[in-house]
Amino acid sequence: MTPRAPLAPLVWFKAGGAAEWLFEPADADDLAAFLRDLDAAVPVMALGLGSNLIVRDGGVPGVVIRLGKPFARVEALDATGLRCGGGASGILVSSTARDAGIAGVEFLRSIPGTVGGFVRMNGGAYGREVKDVLVEAEVVLRSGERRTLSLGDLGYTYRHSALPDGAVVIAATFRGTPGEPAAIQAEMDRIAAAREASQPLRSKTGGSTFKNPDGHKAWALVDQAGFRGRRRGDAQVSDKHTNFLLNVGQATSADIEALGEEVRAAVKANSGVTLEWEIQRVGVQA
Repeated sequence: MTPRAPLAPLVWFKAGGAAEWLFEPADADDLAAFLRDLDAAVPVMALGLGSNLIVRDGGVPGVVIRLGKPFARVEALDATGLRCGGGASGILVSSTARDAGIAGVEFLRSIPGTVGGFVRMNGGAYGREVKDVLVEAEVVLRSGERRTLSLGDLGYTYRHSALPDGAVVIAATFRGTPGEPAAIQAEMDRIAAAREASQPLRSKTGGSTFKNPDGHKAWALVDQAGFRGRRRGDAQVSDKHTNFLLNVGQATSADIEALGEEVRAAVKANSGVTLEWEIQRVGVQA
């Protein structure tokens, strides 16, 4: 376990403070034993690729758990099933599915993150969500207990699950449909091209900032409020996709979050719609 571990290098925004402690378990048993023996008062947070996250500049108290290579495996179970480690990327899941002739999970190719984050947040893109393909998830609860949760147990709504605080997703089983690898690759290519054309992929960003309100697109509301390209220090609303915030230099997490709040206020004043954050904001202010 590493004390005062910098988190900025581990998150897409490349900003923010340190973890009080950073723990990278060797396997599921190691994680379960660690959580079982950890003082119940110590907060725990799981960290994947850090793509949908603002780590505040004062850092994250307690323990940040990062699932590394031991949790990044993906294997086909049968003609349509995949078992995926909680640390596996969407690209690995979709490419493994392609090689096995399993269609229906191509959309995961476009979500920057890991299976653990997808499961917790009901990640989705291009008309599909994790709830459409999830069979069950294996988690380690804050108590150290290992449990398998069914789709129904997770209480999915839009970009939200009922997964308990402190629980860590160590694996998930997805179910697709039979498909031809060439057709699956073509769909992955289509999604990748659409994403490249519309999103600032080569920037320091956090992905989609706000949830789409009922009947609206968040990006359109931000655009209508006049915030395309708006800056606060080195934090900027993307010119390319207005539902993305960027760190265009040495922005602090405070700059990025404050710009997001400016956007929310402007959208509320302009349209009467209250935008909800999709990006997770964790830790304490400096």
